[in-house]
Amino acid sequence: MSYHIGDTHFFHENIIKYCNRPFINVEEMNSYIINQWNSTIDKNDLVYHHGDFALCNDKTIVSNLVQRLNGSIILILGNHDRHGKQWFYDCGFVEVYKNLKIGNYILSHRPQSLDKLTNGLINIHGHVHRNNYNLDKNKYINVSCEVINYKPIWINLKGD
Repeated sequence: MSYHIGDTHFFHENIIKYCNRPFINVEEMNSYIINQWNSTIDKNDLVYHHGDFALCNDKTIVSNLVQRLNGSIILILGNHDRHGKQWFYDCGFVEVYKNLKIGNYILSHRPQSLDKLTNGLINIHGHVHRNNYNLDKNKYINVSCEVINYKPIWINLKGD
């Protein structure tokens, strides 16, 4: 089965304040998101992470985090994912993309412009956190972790 989440911002202390996350500190936030993830995801599941995975430049720390998370992770690069693709592969992500089209879905970090969503395409995205900016719910699915209780959600992309 495949799941989706975005904007975890592991190790990002300021995201707690910026997005009014209900955590005292980054350790509590990281622990909660890891527990939510692992209570939802099995080792054989696939998770599409829609960007802004972690704010950490230490490859060993990020690799250890990826190893702690159940499932295989495909990363859709976000604006805070500032390393080259190989860095993320080295950390344990199974695939890394800027955007990805699967069936009738465009997977991205930022919401795509309406002109890219023709012929019934739906955009699964993050980036906006709790701010949906009046995006059409028939064309956009926001998987920023704050709006999905900090755990990946299942979306049927190809009959899985």
